[in-house]
Amino acid sequence: MDANERNQLIEAYRTAFDEFEEALAGIPREAWQFRPAPGEWSVHEVIIHLADSETNSYLRARRLAVDPQLPLMAYDQDAWAAKLDYHSQDTDTALALTRLARLATYDFIKDLPDQVWAHVGVHPEYKDPYTFERWLSIYANHPRQHTEQILNNYTAWRAAQE
Repeated sequence: MDANERNQLIEAYRTAFDEFEEALAGIPREAWQFRPAPGEWSVHEVIIHLADSETNSYLRARRLAVDPQLPLMAYDQDAWAAKLDYHSQDTDTALALTRLARLATYDFIKDLPDQVWAHVGVHPEYKDPYTFERWLSIYANHPRQHTEQILNNYTAWRAAQE
């Protein structure tokens, strides 16, 4: 990845959660608990997942920059959703946490020197090298992926109301 591609991903990282929140604003709260199918997440669960994911991402970025030789933490997102009872957690707090963690990480990564982007870490879920650029590729558009998911949930919820 060259510097221009990386800068485009950093900009995508900066705007991705704003787009998620814009989409979320169009979904009525009564639709947030709806699961479109067994085993699929509700809008509420997606919101809590993003907070968990973003706080893990926040720590991973810093570990990759400072201590890339130390292993990164893996977690089972489905186990977290079930065992942490995502539906019992506050979405307003999760949204605020995600927004702040993402902003802090953006402020951190936007001016990192090239040599830091070359760092390679150890992630137990990946056999291939887990580079800092790989981290960016994974997280830059993560909220956008969930934007599509919550919009699909809302469409399914509306269809179920008919």
